[in-house]
Amino acid sequence: MLFRQLEYLVALAGERHFARAAEQCGVSQPSLSEAIRKLEEELAVPLIRRGRRFDGLTAEGDRVVAWARQILADRDSLLTAVGAMRTGLTGRLRIGTVPSAGVTAPRLIETLGVAHPLLTTDVASDLTSVTIVDRLRDFSLDAALTYLDDDMRAEFRVLPLYLERYALLVGPDRAAVLGPVASWADAAALPLCLLTPSMRGRRMMDDCFADAGTAPVAEVETDSFATVLAHVANGRTAGVVPLAWLHALGVPAGVRAIPLAKPPKPVQIGLVVRARDPQPPAVRALLAAAEETDFRELESGPAGYPTGSATRSRSVRL
Repeated sequence: MLFRQLEYLVALAGERHFARAAEQCGVSQPSLSEAIRKLEEELAVPLIRRGRRFDGLTAEGDRVVAWARQILADRDSLLTAVGAMRTGLTGRLRIGTVPSAGVTAPRLIETLGVAHPLLTTDVASDLTSVTIVDRLRDFSLDAALTYLDDDMRAEFRVLPLYLERYALLVGPDRAAVLGPVASWADAAALPLCLLTPSMRGRRMMDDCFADAGTAPVAEVETDSFATVLAHVANGRTAGVVPLAWLHALGVPAGVRAIPLAKPPKPVQIGLVVRARDPQPPAVRALLAAAEETDFRELESGPAGYPTGSATRSRSVRL
């Protein structure tokens, strides 16, 4: 069994097309097909449903692909570890983030880069929490910044970083009526730009609205907090964003940020990696960087952000 046979099979599982998989691997289609056929002979099981074109993997093929991804990831980790002994930690680290944590990644990567300047980091932002779990499982992500819950803790190694807090972004006129602190009922009374309902961050916000005995009616829905900021800056809609975004990008010109009541259940953001021993060298370095990075200020607003009691509950209609 050769690594290249496993690489060809993984490529075929991803592309679902012989010619595209061969192109990705830099070989001819007959070479790729023959290598996979020899792998089937060695394992004595069919891996591919063959017709006039690729018809998918067999049940055995699905299982072998899962093993192949892990074997190839271990090979890459071995090469990285040996290389680090010679020249320092190098290679490529793949991190995924949910939308609310997208602006948190630079804070972590800056710490990592100081210690390991030869390590390259790829960041896939605005992923759903479900996509992150799938990509951690199939080894296409090495780590993720995402929401922590019991299921995540049971399957993966997690490092809690900070509790997510929210601000209501409005224009100056609405801010003058709302005062120093807003309730979730206040926010629900406004024309809002929010994340799409399929996203975990939106569902957590909806829980906060429900706890206040109300529900929002979003005029605009998006998968990006950057889009929320742009719509609020345009003037018509209000928006709810995590305080981490205000730390990273500031409050848009002509917009006011008002503290929102704390969520009834803490919303925790953390670093998530596969539960493995030993961890790949780059992942160990990332965990160490996360331990050294201070995320606590993300639980409060940036400089100039108003403060006040978060117990106010009256609803203001605007």
